[in-house]
Amino acid sequence: MRHSAFRILLGAQVLFILGASPGRGEEPQSASTILFAPEDKHNHASCVIETEPGRLLAAWYSGSGERKSDDVVIQGAWLEPGRTEWGPRFQMADTPGYPDCNPALFPSPAGQVWLFWPTILDHRWETALLKFQVAGPSLPPGPISWSRFGVLHLTPASEEFEEVVRQGLASLTAEEKSRYLEELAPFTARSRELIYQRLGWMPRVRAVVLRPDGASGHPGRWLLPLYCDTFSLSLMAISDDGGVTWKAGRPMVGFGNIQPSLVEKKDGTIVAYMRDNGPHRRIRVSASRDGGETWGPVTDTTFLNPGAGIEAARLRNGDWALIYNDAETGRHTLAVSLSDDEGATWKWTRHLERREPGAGQYHYPSMFQGSDGSLHATYTYRDKGKGSTIKYARFNEAWLRQGDSPASGR
Repeated sequence: MRHSAFRILLGAQVLFILGASPGRGEEPQSASTILFAPEDKHNHASCVIETEPGRLLAAWYSGSGERKSDDVVIQGAWLEPGRTEWGPRFQMADTPGYPDCNPALFPSPAGQVWLFWPTILDHRWETALLKFQVAGPSLPPGPISWSRFGVLHLTPASEEFEEVVRQGLASLTAEEKSRYLEELAPFTARSRELIYQRLGWMPRVRAVVLRPDGASGHPGRWLLPLYCDTFSLSLMAISDDGGVTWKAGRPMVGFGNIQPSLVEKKDGTIVAYMRDNGPHRRIRVSASRDGGETWGPVTDTTFLNPGAGIEAARLRNGDWALIYNDAETGRHTLAVSLSDDEGATWKWTRHLERREPGAGQYHYPSMFQGSDGSLHATYTYRDKGKGSTIKYARFNEAWLRQGDSPASGR
């Protein structure tokens, strides 16, 4: 990574990078730290939010593995205002004897903290049971006392679901059908069974609240992006009453679109950027013009994707940011791209990690813009031959606009 900057190392973990040329009146800034020392456990799939000005909360899952390890729990940590080191880890959720994975935090407009996550019932992603718990507002430091718990039951329209799966299979090329023959074999039969329609839904990134100006026609609506490995597709859990009740949107048509992240255009169109779970090796994209209830065709962007998680964010000035692994294979390079025209072009790209293939894994990022205007990101961090941890990075648009390589994508 190139920097027209100087570096200051605080302790052994915090790095500040200050650039020389301003952007939009700002001085370029970037800082990073690990949340805890690398360890042998698998620490993965983090999510980070701001619960009140300057106060950050991160969550991730930790254990000896993923869905097949019954010791996997959801952990969390606080970064208090004005501090550079994260506080001690604490447990956020655990279903004894079952793996708990993929936490998605959500700061509600009322100031509450929501945690969504799946409990895996029989070591297959298809058996994910979607849960939630709520706390706050005004949370003290340390472990969180949750005031509300539940299972988020989703009931997609049965006949419509079967049709979406049928259309998705019909859209595949002969080569794709041959390549995924074994995986696709049970799709048709399972699409008719209520247990497979209603079970297996998992979050990956934070929920979003549609803007109150009403451009989407659904001001204040909550959208929780979900996906399932059962059919390798995505849909939205939708709430129009502040999380009291939820309904399922129509699944997106297409094979291999998972883990959607949402941004809202000025005209109210919702754009979903997604991880590729198939042969495309490109970030997938789809759009909704009815508040996330139905979606247009799933197509490829030109952004590379090695089958790894991403996140998109709409900034307060209308710019969009996208964090992703910019490689067809491997998770050794982690980039952030910036668009000033709602995703039509992406003029700036800068890397948080850029290593040689095989050097390590830096992936499954979470990112949002904080009240201070900075972008905050967390991601899984594992150097080759070392344990895993969660890394935190803070940077601003001016730093992104310095760039370090031409951006591609649409």
